Order: sequence, then C-alpha cells, then structure tokens
Amino acid sequence: MKRLSVAVCGVLLLFGAVAYADNAASATPDQLVHQTTDAMLVRIRADRAAYTKDHTKLYKMAEEMVLPHFDFVRMSQWVLGLNWRKATPEQRGRFVAQFRDLLVRTYSTALLNYTDQAVIYRPLNINPTDDDVLVRTEVKQNGGAPNIPINYSFYKNKEGAWKVYDVTIDGVSLVTNYRSVYASKVRDQGMDGLLASMMESAKESRK
Repeated sequence: MKRLSVAVCGVLLLFGAVAYADNAASATPDQLVHQTTDAMLVRIRADRAAYTKDHTKLYKMAEEMVLPHFDFVRMSQWVLGLNWRKATPEQRGRFVAQFRDLLVRTYSTALLNYTDQAVIYRPLNINPTDDDVLVRTEVKQNGGAPNIPINYSFYKNKEGAWKVYDVTIDGVSLVTNYRSVYASKVRDQGMDGLLASMMESAKESRK
C-alpha cells in the first residue's frame, strides 16, 4: 500500500507538470513529462499547507492541471469492457463523471503524502508516425528500497494531442485493476448499483 501511495503521488506530480509545458503542442510525451516537473514541484511545495487545510482547493488544482491530459472516455470504455456497450448513454455519462471524480480524489489525497522522491526518466524512442507510445519512469525510494516503475500509455487523438489512457504502477494497470473490481460489482448490483456505490463513496470522501 505504501508503494502504491508513493507511486500515485508520482503520477500526479508528473501529469500536473504537463500542464505547464509551453511547447505542449509539439513536444513528445516524455518531453511533456520531463521538461516541466520542476514547475509542479514548486507549486506543491508552495501550496502544501493550503491544500492540507482545504481539500476543495486540492481537488480543484488536480482537476485543472492533471485531468485535461487523460482521456476518461477511452479509459471508461476499457474499464467497463462489455458493460460499456450494454450501458445506456446516460449511464455511460454518469460513469465517466464518477470515474473522473474518483481519480481526482485519489491523486489529490496522495499528493499530501508526497515527500520529494526523485523521478528517473527512461529514454523514449519515438517515430514521427507513432500515435501510441509508452513512457517509462521510476520513482526512486529512500533507504535502498526498490524503485517503483510507473509507465504511462499515451495515444495521439484526432486533434494531434497526446492523451493518457492507462497508467501501470509497479506492474499493475490502473485500467485492468478497476476493470476487475467494477465487473464484479456490475454482475452483483447491476450498472445502476455500481453508479450508486461510486456516488456514495464520493460523498463520504468529501465529508
């Protein structure tokens, strides 16, 4: 659990940093991550006290800086699998909104525990025609503990923007992990039951 928490902090750090890239339109995915990490670190260090005191500010920061770089519709389709096709348009819309909110809360809470672990960037070989790439990084641990690998799956959308559609933390895919959990809930409770439980969890976490 501790390793996962640290890794999620790394996800937030890296993709919050992407929002500051001046050359976002032309940069490759690894450049988007690498070039702007320092800017995000400054933001975290400067505002940690305010975020700790008021989680609303923390959630807002994550929504503005992190989430624009994720394709939540694509992620939701893959998370739900066959259940996406069976769901109504209204259910799909509600799921995307709830899944998005879940990640906001997950990343935001993990951010408060971030303790400046170093990030190691692995080289990315990318061709001009590539539209799907994997950016490999590692979060360095203190005390000689093994580094935590974090891999980011990007694809280039029709507008030419790079979007994240999955994150693999220490060998565990975010999409695959939630897919198994939600498939079980839909099987036991139905789609509306899953949505109701997600809404209830969101309410409890924001109290």
